[in-house]
Amino acid sequence: MSSTGTTDHEATGPWGARHERDAADRLLRAATRSGAHLIAEAASLVQGWAVLADPIAGAVYSTPAAAAADGVHAAAAPREHPHCTQRPAAGAVLVLAAAPTVPPGHVCHVATTTAALLEVRGQRAAELRGEQMRLHTTLIRLLLAGHTAAVTETLGANRLTHVTVYRLSGVDLPTAHEVLWRAVRPSLAPYAGACTLMGRRDGELVVAELHRGGDDGRILRLVSRLSERQHLLAGMAGPLPLAEMPTAHSDAAAARHSATPDRRVVPADAVGASRLTPLLPTAPYARWAESVLRPLSPVHQHLLLVWLRTGSKPRAAAALGLSAGTVRARIRDLARLLGADLEDATVRAHLLLALRAPAPAPAPAPGDDSDSDSDSSNTRSRSGSSPPGPPGPARLESLPDGLLDTEAVRSWAIGLVGGLAPHLRIALACWLRHHARTAPAAAELHVHRTTLAGWLTQCAEHLARNLADATVRAEIHLALTATRNGPDDPAALPRRGGRTYRRL
Repeated sequence: MSSTGTTDHEATGPWGARHERDAADRLLRAATRSGAHLIAEAASLVQGWAVLADPIAGAVYSTPAAAAADGVHAAAAPREHPHCTQRPAAGAVLVLAAAPTVPPGHVCHVATTTAALLEVRGQRAAELRGEQMRLHTTLIRLLLAGHTAAVTETLGANRLTHVTVYRLSGVDLPTAHEVLWRAVRPSLAPYAGACTLMGRRDGELVVAELHRGGDDGRILRLVSRLSERQHLLAGMAGPLPLAEMPTAHSDAAAARHSATPDRRVVPADAVGASRLTPLLPTAPYARWAESVLRPLSPVHQHLLLVWLRTGSKPRAAAALGLSAGTVRARIRDLARLLGADLEDATVRAHLLLALRAPAPAPAPAPGDDSDSDSDSSNTRSRSGSSPPGPPGPARLESLPDGLLDTEAVRSWAIGLVGGLAPHLRIALACWLRHHARTAPAAAELHVHRTTLAGWLTQCAEHLARNLADATVRAEIHLALTATRNGPDDPAALPRRGGRTYRRL
């Protein structure tokens, strides 16, 4: 008879207490190595597969790798996978699928022990997370200050040459930061040719992925999932060379101002895209833009582009990391340099059009008569007459003849703003002239602000455009100009006594 109170079967049986202790020891030893080893040991003990599934990252660890999709599906819909054993663990879900011969009690013991060890590892990581997050934020600040070499030396990653930047804003950024941190599992050691830095600064979450010129889209997928689950808005810029990190940083902020709940992650190149610019005659468009922008340096052009994309000087200042007063002063200086009133809505729309223009074609080499003859013949065939003489000085107040008055541009403009009721068209044009400020536009129209807000909602629904996007507003302004038969004068707003509006 046993003196310990255990039967011989419990001491020596395949699933007895001794075996449970051995399983716990094996799991503990695996946990001291890594989370991947712990999941692999759990899969071995249940003679099946094991997956740690994160709601943002998907499968964090999986043994075997082919079981990752099954584990993620089981975590998302547990009722559809009753054969799987699941446990919450460190913000994720542990999913075990055991062999039919393994008793349920043993599977439950392995799952509970593994989940507890994952929690311990998560708590240990959380203790170190604060210091690591502060270090990441410091490295991002160094990149923005231009200390690229110092950052790459710290990371030991001299071969990382480019960066893609994401800037996210939302209500609960600390939680979003922790969730993305767990999903990305960032490390200062480059992994698979890339290194991800993330940190909170100035009330937003900044993610910088350093790579060798191209990324695999993993961070973009994680940011997209995080934005949907945490209700964030994000802008993305890059890939750009590491030395252009400040440019990517400001472009990402400008793109974020175009994000909406229907499109939560907006690339910076999508903000600069236009449905109008491909319709313009390339050669005169590029020559006009080059002439207009000749007084500006690339830094000046970038500041103006960020300002026009964000729609306001305070937003541009936040995107560029400058004070609002500095941005206002620089824009005043650039207005004098351009000789234009940058507070005029038409001038702003023309300036954005110029900043979007393609680079002008290089001049033909001396003696290259064949190309010049071909170009001149093509010009004569398109216009039906000889080419015009030397153009006068380009101005932002007006566009060259033949730029917006083509059939293609008119068709585009009619397709965009055609069908607007007269009162909606007049109200929209007035609102755009006041740079999307409702109060002064309503005062000029002599209607209540609530009335104007309702009309603008109708305009947005009719146009199927996001009127909160400054670049969209600029294009609508140009479309209204191209389709105008007479002045969109607030005095012509249809009325019937007092402030009552009469529909025509």
